[in-house]
Amino acid sequence: MNYSFLDFLGLLGAVGLFLYGMKVMSEGLQKAAGDRLRNILSVMTRNRFTGTLTGFLITALIQSSSASTVMVVSFVNAGLMTLAQSIAVIMGANVGTTFTAWVIALFGFKVNISAFVLPLIGLSVPLLFSHKSRTKSMGEFLVGFAFLFMGLDLISQYVPDLQSNPEMFAFLERYASMGYASVLIFLAVGILLTMVIQSSAATFAITLIMCSKGWIDFPLSCALVLGSNIGTTITPLLASMSGNVAAKRAAICHLLFNLLGTVWVMCVFYPFVDLNVWLTETLGQGNPESLAGYVKHIELTQPEIYNHLFDNSLPEGHEVALKVATLQQSVSIGLSVFHTVFNLINLGIMIWFTNLYVRIVERMVPAKTKEDEEFQLKFISGGGMLSASELNIAQAEKEIYVFAERVERMIDMAKQLMHTKADSDEWSQLYSRLEKYEDISDRMEIEIAHYLNRCSEGRLSNDGKLKIAAMLRIVGEIESIADCCLGAGKILIRKQQGGVHFNQEIYDNIDVMFSHVAKAMANMVALLRNIEHTRESEVIKSYNFEREINNYRNQLRTANIENINNKHYEYQAGIYYMDLISDLEKTGDYIINVVDTVREQLRHNAA
Repeated sequence: MNYSFLDFLGLLGAVGLFLYGMKVMSEGLQKAAGDRLRNILSVMTRNRFTGTLTGFLITALIQSSSASTVMVVSFVNAGLMTLAQSIAVIMGANVGTTFTAWVIALFGFKVNISAFVLPLIGLSVPLLFSHKSRTKSMGEFLVGFAFLFMGLDLISQYVPDLQSNPEMFAFLERYASMGYASVLIFLAVGILLTMVIQSSAATFAITLIMCSKGWIDFPLSCALVLGSNIGTTITPLLASMSGNVAAKRAAICHLLFNLLGTVWVMCVFYPFVDLNVWLTETLGQGNPESLAGYVKHIELTQPEIYNHLFDNSLPEGHEVALKVATLQQSVSIGLSVFHTVFNLINLGIMIWFTNLYVRIVERMVPAKTKEDEEFQLKFISGGGMLSASELNIAQAEKEIYVFAERVERMIDMAKQLMHTKADSDEWSQLYSRLEKYEDISDRMEIEIAHYLNRCSEGRLSNDGKLKIAAMLRIVGEIESIADCCLGAGKILIRKQQGGVHFNQEIYDNIDVMFSHVAKAMANMVALLRNIEHTRESEVIKSYNFEREINNYRNQLRTANIENINNKHYEYQAGIYYMDLISDLEKTGDYIINVVDTVREQLRHNAA
């Protein structure tokens, strides 16, 4: 087998395409189908049993547990599915992958998803040029989906062709008679083999060849299949590398589920193998343990026939060839039975420990910072509404306060960004955080507004209806504040691209403006903490902050013309400087709009 450095580079490129596809698919999902898809997935994964059934059906349809688990990781990465929901789907996917083993064992074929990749890209690319944002995002999702499968297909092409070179494994025969140590060795071989070739189905085929040649017996074949169950988790782990903390946790869950399942099987390995031998015989498929012994016997007693057995040079209808073919079918069915029974029992045990899995994985993969946590509303549940809509309004008020608190952090991020060295990793990370927060604010606005609209459909007093209208306005204004914070980041990007530099005077003035806006925002958040009992003194304080922001903006605007004329800084620097000041002043306008709404509609008790 020739494996060149160019092949290795091809493998790296295939992994890169796979990771890029995962990233594009996840981002397209977030932008295109967030709220709708989230609702569909929440129905499909309402409890651990429906989630498991979903995972089974998806994997049975696309015949790849790796692909379906990667999709689950991308859903978690996009915030469309919680970690607990993903665990149930992953458990179902593990059972679904046994369907593939049965199809291969009974019919000898497998659906080739990669055949549809290029037509899918051909249909998706026109969507990328659409003027509609949702259509464009759907195009991104489909292209990412296609790249992901193309990457998976290319990975299997560029790894060393082990399946066509089983002679490479002949040396393992010497480790096949060491008792339980052999089981552990072949378990490790199964893990490594599947990690390398990225396909448990290919490992299944290699296992069948090794067993057919008499190198290993049926129990060791079962150990290889067990190892492939762990090795197949490498694909979602690879996919999670480009994802967030939630995606990494979902991938670790997949690994943990298979790892713990393997541990209990290894404790009762030989009795468990005997159970599956009995089941295979009960199904009328013969004894799968007979093949290795029969081939060994042929090798010792009829070496010439043994040499011709695997190169298809025996005459058609030869009794040895027919016997071996029958026993091969028996082993194939036996391994499928073993794989299925293992996954069903494992599912039956592990499904009751879903919440424990969540706690373990959260401890194993902690969030470095608060913003690393997956997006989730705190007080508004995705499930059914309470019968008393007035009580739902109180929950929405709490959620709006959480929303305002989250957006408040963006003001400090924008300020930090201004003082961070351009083109540095820290700058890129900070800007990505700002973008992520703005994206989350969009989704929070949509979900809170959706919840309030559902509240308004219930039986409400006139006062309740007025509250909902006011809260919808507040949510829109808070999201506009988030837009302004990201807008400040975009101005800084344009400043970098133009090669413009600010002097210390500009930095000091912008810092003062940030300070005024931050105080106004903090006061607004304090008002939202208890909007039913707003004090007049707090409202007046907000108006004073707004006046300071406007006066300071006017002062800086006048001074800017003089400073440019006096050559304190370049004209272009003055343009970006004023853009930032205007953006911050606009932020102050949105803040005071929230305060106005609180004062007019939601305040009941004046101080």
